[in-house]
Amino acid sequence: MADVRSTGGPLHGVRVLELGNFIAGPFAGQLFGDYGADVVKVESPGDGDPMRHWGVTTAEGDGLWWPTIGRNKRSITADLRTDDGRELVHTLAAVADIVLENFTPGRLAEWGLGYERLRAVNPRVILVHVSGYGQTGPRAREAGFGSIGEAMGGVRHTTGDPDRPPARTGISLGDSLAGLFAVIGGMAALHERAASGVGQEVDVAIYEAVAALMESSMADFRVGGTLRHRSGGTLPGVAPASAYPTADGSDVCIAGNADSVFRRLCEVMGRPDLADDPRFADHSARGAHGHELDALVAGWTVTLESGALLEALASASVPAGRVYTAADMLDDDHYAARDMVLTATARAGFVLPMTGVVPRFSRTPGRVRDVGPTLGEHDAEVRNGLAGDPSAWPAVAP
Repeated sequence: MADVRSTGGPLHGVRVLELGNFIAGPFAGQLFGDYGADVVKVESPGDGDPMRHWGVTTAEGDGLWWPTIGRNKRSITADLRTDDGRELVHTLAAVADIVLENFTPGRLAEWGLGYERLRAVNPRVILVHVSGYGQTGPRAREAGFGSIGEAMGGVRHTTGDPDRPPARTGISLGDSLAGLFAVIGGMAALHERAASGVGQEVDVAIYEAVAALMESSMADFRVGGTLRHRSGGTLPGVAPASAYPTADGSDVCIAGNADSVFRRLCEVMGRPDLADDPRFADHSARGAHGHELDALVAGWTVTLESGALLEALASASVPAGRVYTAADMLDDDHYAARDMVLTATARAGFVLPMTGVVPRFSRTPGRVRDVGPTLGEHDAEVRNGLAGDPSAWPAVAP
């Protein structure tokens, strides 16, 4: 793969200094790098970011997640509790556009790396914080992980079957949402800085990133008197819009709840009469009789192989898709056509697939230029560059 410092991408020329570990902050750093920013990641000497070894690993202990979440970054090591580590961060922050961190609020200030100190060396710097509860408020100093943010943000309460305890989605949703908002906030601050000439702080709380996606649930309760609950694979009041079984054991999601779409679904089912049945004649009626309608749709889908079912639904312009596993993603023509499955070689030598860059840019595409580096791989390059010109971002090899 091309060198991590190759040019290109809509954020080419933007300098990001990444501090912190685990998922929320580093995922934001991954996205900045995907879009072309020059991301320098500072890691603790010795072990580095725990993501190097989290999740599924090879027999040698190399994490399969690290090559992706560490991609498009340069890795340097520094102990931020030492004078040398703080001096290195100050030097890099002096010419950085964005400093990204996800330590417990107050930790950077304790190390002499808070916003006031960074702003003193670079008034244009944008400091993006990611934390469990935000930089202010009564719980700000508490430790906060993604799972707790999902609980406090409301999504756990609405995820799972109604007769079971709250469930998780199977991915680190809270951390990833916080990372997305960190990138959105960072780019918004960059846009504002173009006019004002000065930086600012961007404060992302994991629980708020989750709560921001909870639609009208607060108003539903306070004004409408309705508290959303877990509803399994269905959305109360919306039908047919669920996953339905097929003859080959797959599940296919069908979204046929709009009036015109439902009528087309009835036609392809060979049951045009259902569209005029009083129980299903409009959106409200279908929602009120959702269980009956889902049973009718499932009784039809289970007679067909998933491929034949999807072909029939596509021909009738009824939105549908098979419930994919990772194996399905790797074998899907549409994923392949849009470069959503990339193949790369990790530093440890194994070949692995990883997701492509989202979103797609027509003129300045982002790309995966390199995979997660070894710990401290760029120490000499960065420190030698600073020694040569302390006022400049570290020189890069051609």
